[in-house]
Amino acid sequence: MSKTVEAVRIDKWLWAARFFKTRTLASDAIDNGKVRLNDERTKPAHNLKSGDILAIDNGASVWEVAVLLLSDTRSSAAIAQTLYRETEQSIAKRATLAEDRRFFREPTMQLKGRPTKRDRRLLDKTQS
Repeated sequence: MSKTVEAVRIDKWLWAARFFKTRTLASDAIDNGKVRLNDERTKPAHNLKSGDILAIDNGASVWEVAVLLLSDTRSSAAIAQTLYRETEQSIAKRATLAEDRRFFREPTMQLKGRPTKRDRRLLDKTQS
């Protein structure tokens, strides 16, 4: 892990904690309101402190985490998981969503971009 820091930019921390692959993706998510700091919108340059609560929608899932440690460098996933603690409500919500996905797969989740002619036929067949 990096040197101990008292405050770090929120986009850097999200990248270091491995919620996003790049700092640019983290900054874009913050700008688009996908990341909320203590239930408020924020800017990518806002300094994060230990004890802050973040609500993060990274596209694949929604997380609610409490910041435990600060880091401005990206390292292994094992170290990244020590930077935060997920709240109990978030764990329960993600578990129920995973269970729902196991039993019912949304047909549009498999489509990437515009459907092909074959995909369109299959969609029309299932909707009829």
